[in-house]
This record gives sequence, structure tokens and C-alpha cells, in this order.
Amino acid sequence: MRVRPGTGQAAVVERDLISRLAHADHPIAAPLGDAAVTALLERALPRGDERLLDLGCGGGEWLLRALALAPGATAEGVDVSEAALDHARREAARRGLAERLTLHQTDAAGFVPGQPADVVFCVGATHAFGGLRQALAAARKVLAPGGRVVVGEGYWEREPSAAAVEVLGDLADLPTTVDTITADGWVPLYGHLSTRHELDDYEWNWTGSLAARSLDQPDVLATAAAHRDEWLRGYRDCFGFATLLLAPLS
Repeated sequence: MRVRPGTGQAAVVERDLISRLAHADHPIAAPLGDAAVTALLERALPRGDERLLDLGCGGGEWLLRALALAPGATAEGVDVSEAALDHARREAARRGLAERLTLHQTDAAGFVPGQPADVVFCVGATHAFGGLRQALAAARKVLAPGGRVVVGEGYWEREPSAAAVEVLGDLADLPTTVDTITADGWVPLYGHLSTRHELDDYEWNWTGSLAARSLDQPDVLATAAAHRDEWLRGYRDCFGFATLLLAPLS
């Protein structure tokens, strides 16, 4: 979900590689377990033949699991990371899903699909649009009539420390986050609040997967250690994550 930003093309490549290594053992790049992902997908794809679009798809895991669950569905994924999209292509081929998945390497904020989507995903990627409201506005533009949006966003479970805000930015609490969504013309139909186990499991996988694959690379090990320290000392006790299924008001 989060990798410290850098500058220049070399920094972008390094950031993409770090993210890919860090998510090797937790391919859903957000703090949700398999059961929660399946429950959300089952609610979002009642027909099984929906057109899907993931704005900020990363390695494509949401779309790949949706396609496996709904054999009549087709999907498009959008991301700026070449490494993440290459991973998604390999996984789609390995799982026999490549013919139903189209990937685009471009800025998700400006992407317009050939056809509106029945389900738009944006989980852990609202920062790419400048925030939650902007991400929902982008989703509304590409959503088919009667469509649904699956959005995942962080929130403060309790008052954050200055260190937590420095790492994760200016989040709201959960009631304010939901109020922002409903005031913008969306109706929550279902949701999942990540459990303590899911939150911790995600972070242990992020830092541990990166470290396990980089034991001979001191710089990468230092990145894993820095992230672990930010989590344990900065935001572990105040950060929450909500993934919501939304419908737009007419």
C-alpha cells in the first residue's frame, strides 16, 4: 500500500521493485484477508458477467480473483508501474485468465475505458487521485448505470501521533470518512473493517517478504527495517482500513 516516495526515474524503478518484493507473500496490496476479499467480490459481482475496472491495479490481484470467481466477467487494470503490470500479466497467464484481462500502463486519474465499467475498484490507491473524494469522482465518470464501486481507504481509529501523520498523511476518523462518502452522493451497500490480525499480518508480510528476499542487500534491508519501525512506533495503534462497496445515488 505504501512505499516512501523518491525522485527521478531510478527512484521510481526502485520503489516499484520494493513494492513488488514486499507484496510477494500478500498479493492483495491492502490489509484484507482472503475471506474478506471473497465476501466483497461476491457482493460486487452478483451477475457474474460484469465489466470490471481497477484504477491503480498494481499487480492485478483484485481483478484476477474476480475473474476466477466470475467466469463471465471481463476486466481492465490501470497502473503506472511496469513491474506491477508485468506481474499481473504473468499471473493472468498462469491462471488461465489472460484472455479476459486488459492492462494499461498509464495514469489512472486520466484513464477513460472504451466502455463504462459495472464495477470500479480503487483499493489503497486513492492517493493517486489526490484523495478519497477525487478518486470517487474519477470512478463515477467511468461507471455504468447501475454500477458499483469498491473503494479502500485508511482512517484513524484514535487520535494519531505526529509520527503517524507524517507517515500516512491527513486521514479522517471512520465516521467522518463515511460522512464524506455519503455527502458526495454515494450509498454504502457493504463494508469490511480490517481486523487487528489483518492489519498486522499485512505489515509483517510487507516487511518480512522484503527482508527475506534481500538478506544480501543492506540498503533494501534498511528499507524494510525503517518501514517496520514506522509501523510499530508510528501508526500501529491508531491506523484502520475500510473497504466499502458503494452505489451512486441517481
